[in-house]
Amino acid sequence: MKKIISLILVGLIIIGITSLTGCQKDAVYEKFTDYSFDYFDTVTTIIGYEKSKQDFDKNCDKIKGLLDEYHKLYTIYNRYDGINNLCLINSVKDSEHSELKVDQKIIDMLNFAKEMYELSDGKLNIAMGCVLSIWHNYRQDGISSPINAKLPPYESLIKANEHTDINNLIIDEKSGTVYISDPQMKLDVGAVAKGYAVEKIAEYMKQNGMDGYLLNVGGNVRAVGNRRDGKKWTIGIENPDTDDTEKTYIEYLEINDMSLVTSGSYQRFYTVDGKNYHHIIDPETLMPSDRYLSISVLCESSAYADALSTALFSMELEDGHKLIESLKDVEAMWVITNGQQIYSSKFKDYCTKE
Repeated sequence: MKKIISLILVGLIIIGITSLTGCQKDAVYEKFTDYSFDYFDTVTTIIGYEKSKQDFDKNCDKIKGLLDEYHKLYTIYNRYDGINNLCLINSVKDSEHSELKVDQKIIDMLNFAKEMYELSDGKLNIAMGCVLSIWHNYRQDGISSPINAKLPPYESLIKANEHTDINNLIIDEKSGTVYISDPQMKLDVGAVAKGYAVEKIAEYMKQNGMDGYLLNVGGNVRAVGNRRDGKKWTIGIENPDTDDTEKTYIEYLEINDMSLVTSGSYQRFYTVDGKNYHHIIDPETLMPSDRYLSISVLCESSAYADALSTALFSMELEDGHKLIESLKDVEAMWVITNGQQIYSSKFKDYCTKE
């Protein structure tokens, strides 16, 4: 999927050492934690306050059931019996894509992705699957055999980019079908799928009274409601300068009922001739963007935070800053390549000391 996020929950560091003070004072609710490696090819952590582990486990089973459902619907890598998922939508038979009847969860996510395409002026484009798959293959080969690592031929990227028109994604709301009219186009929803799924699960949790939870799905962090001990969740944003061994986090934030997602250039990359090439590809240059080390987006919706953190990576700072300031209750922090941190107008309102 999209990325390995530069986001660490401070609470997770503490959990193996001692209980939180709030839990010691409140005998009614206890804090429980569950880990999983089964969804979206990443680590999922669920933290929640409940009166018993039985209650927590019951809620976790519901959350993980939904994660499993969204994972199987949105993956572009695997097919599952009886499920018309993104992998099947991308498949070609007799030189054509098939028009498929799909779950409404796929249609809703694809419509959201189209909305984000318009909002970002094309900087987030799920129709770039052909371009991204070329980079993916070269990156995987370079990681497996560093001495033989190579860049994709630019001519192949240019050719693949001829098949990235999002208007060739045809969604028929009435019939509930999806069709890709360009036989050579493929979807890659890594920039939106995980965050969108997390947000939909958060909505389900709220509707069913699951308050006081925090979801961390591969760095897409969503606080659902308030902590039961009355405190806010404290989240640390990791230092993207991997050479700085003394400063693990560059900011700490306190949030309730919000999402924080960070896109970074310093974890998912491979090296060619001494230069690192990360996984966030600029739709204009067809190359990894070299403007930033990381970008963090803070807002209520994990779907918007996930999508915007990727889109901003391909924008000039001035344009990205203008976009964020135009959006209600959305904040961002940019770390440019010299390590300087630049903030939107109200981002620091959520910052706290360690």
